[in-house]
Amino acid sequence: MFIYRCLFCAFILFFSTNLLLKAQGESKVIILSGIVVDGSTNDPIPGVSIYIPKAGRGVGTSEQGLFNLGVIPGDSVIISSVGFKRRFYRVPKDKSENYSVVVELNESVINLPVVEVFPYPTEDSFKEAIVALQLPDADKIKKMEENMNEQSLAKIAMSMPMDARMNSKYFMMQDAINTGNQTFLPTLQVFNPFAWGSFIKSIKRGDFKRGRWKDKRK
Repeated sequence: MFIYRCLFCAFILFFSTNLLLKAQGESKVIILSGIVVDGSTNDPIPGVSIYIPKAGRGVGTSEQGLFNLGVIPGDSVIISSVGFKRRFYRVPKDKSENYSVVVELNESVINLPVVEVFPYPTEDSFKEAIVALQLPDADKIKKMEENMNEQSLAKIAMSMPMDARMNSKYFMMQDAINTGNQTFLPTLQVFNPFAWGSFIKSIKRGDFKRGRWKDKRK
């Protein structure tokens, strides 16, 4: 079905072109067909403009880079596309039958000038700003170093209260732990050998003497 549609379109194009040229006093019409590819990769280029300025008509290449155009021998054809160098093709005057061509387009590379962006409009204004710059004195630098000390920042972080996000996270963790422990029996430390070991060591150290026990309770 697709092939029939292409043949029908080519016939309509040929017929309309023939009628147009006959109206202009020309009767020798041939079909110029071909493919437009990238000169560096040989990939087909879609949307390329195939134009005849003298006749004021043209076509565009398909997604596969193919085209069909009714021409007369001696016509000048312009092949152009965005990002590629324009090419000119002249139909040979000795051509009397339909023929195909392969057109290669080369990329159009334009080197733009280097643009350097500065916060100051001129170099002199930048130098003036550097000269007028006021650096902090030694006392301010010392205070800044003390405030930015790693230990000082750690103390500040430990003394900060929990925010809403941390409270929510803590509540969710506790809720998950309580939910998981609902199906478990409470652990008795009496049968825990590690707890007994710690208890014996505490007795040997004398942690349960009267004075030290009161201090620990405090």
